Amino acid sequence: MFICIEERACSCFQTTTTSQVSPDTVVQDKRIFIKQISKALYASKIVSYAQGFMLLAEASKQLKWDLNFGAIALMWRGGCIIRSRFLGEIKRAFDNNKQLSNLLLDEFFTKAIAEAQDSWRVVVCSAVRLGIPVPAFSSALSFYDGYTSEVVPANLLQAQRDYFGAHTYELLGQPGTWVHTNWTGHGGRVTSNTYNA
Repeated sequence: MFICIEERACSCFQTTTTSQVSPDTVVQDKRIFIKQISKALYASKIVSYAQGFMLLAEASKQLKWDLNFGAIALMWRGGCIIRSRFLGEIKRAFDNNKQLSNLLLDEFFTKAIAEAQDSWRVVVCSAVRLGIPVPAFSSALSFYDGYTSEVVPANLLQAQRDYFGAHTYELLGQPGTWVHTNWTGHGGRVTSNTYNA
């Protein structure tokens, strides 16, 4: 398996080009950029913890456990590799609001993300321009944007399903109104009696 990965990587390096953008054109001031990277890391870690506690909450609900999330945060502080300076803030957040559904909704973490957000976006955009993979930063930012957006790309998915399979889509601003568009001019009506399994 390792050899296959090496072969793929080697052939990929020979047949593709990397970003031709000079790092000096993307990063104007290295000291400022280092601070931005630190803020991006902090925001990404907050999202990672938020996701982890969302998973614990769902497991607790499904398995009828009564998990004490504040105590779990403190348990990690005492000798676990997950130690972090804001575990105490996680405990405080869950102690203050037992029904907290996401750490991102707690005032401390909302403020921390707000203060880091511009730097986080600069770092991810800079990495993309330079062809540097930053999957933890970029996926955390995508999760955050999806979590905080009123409209998410599900409507695009509905449109694709309608195009390929006449599955209809719900109109924005008209909840409960489902329509089909004849995208190609060659389609027919939306009926279940024409489907053959």
